[in-house]
Amino acid sequence: MQRRAAIYARVSTADQNTENQLLRLREVAARAGWEIVQTYTETASGAKRSRPALDAMMADAARRKFDVVMAWDVSRLGRSLRDLVDIFETLRALKVDLFLEQQALDTSTPAGRALLQMSGVFAEFERAMIVERTKAGLAHARAKGVHCGRPPASDGLTDAIRALRVQKVGMDRIAKELRCGKGLVQRVCQEMANV
Repeated sequence: MQRRAAIYARVSTADQNTENQLLRLREVAARAGWEIVQTYTETASGAKRSRPALDAMMADAARRKFDVVMAWDVSRLGRSLRDLVDIFETLRALKVDLFLEQQALDTSTPAGRALLQMSGVFAEFERAMIVERTKAGLAHARAKGVHCGRPPASDGLTDAIRALRVQKVGMDRIAKELRCGKGLVQRVCQEMANV
């Protein structure tokens, strides 16, 4: 059975074009015997998580309009490792393979799938390191007496929450009426219950 392919090509600026990417990917598809059923092209920054052509391609992947996504280079899909892993994982879950020309990555092969899984491990490690650095930074700031997070609620707002709660007004309605966060209302109400 002939595989159905989609090509995704992207450039960052209007003075660039996707023709070289498309030409090479069409050659690869012809050599592999894949039928190109859709081509998605756009001019957009790779740093953007949401892009019209990329979003349309992912939606069509979910509709099973093709079996493999072809791109010239991993950087055409995105610049953030986290975003790339999300794309890879979504395609894998949809059973849509990925072919990246410059990286010689083809997830229809065992080596391609292994390489993709390794990138997921590195992304998870990167995320864990960011969390650890953030926690360490917050602990350091607190040790210096710096307040982290939102500023404390004013006494007037806290009193208004208590007054409405005494009148048996629901927490969601209090938050809406006073235009404050539900978490704040819950915390003040919890303090009232503990008294």
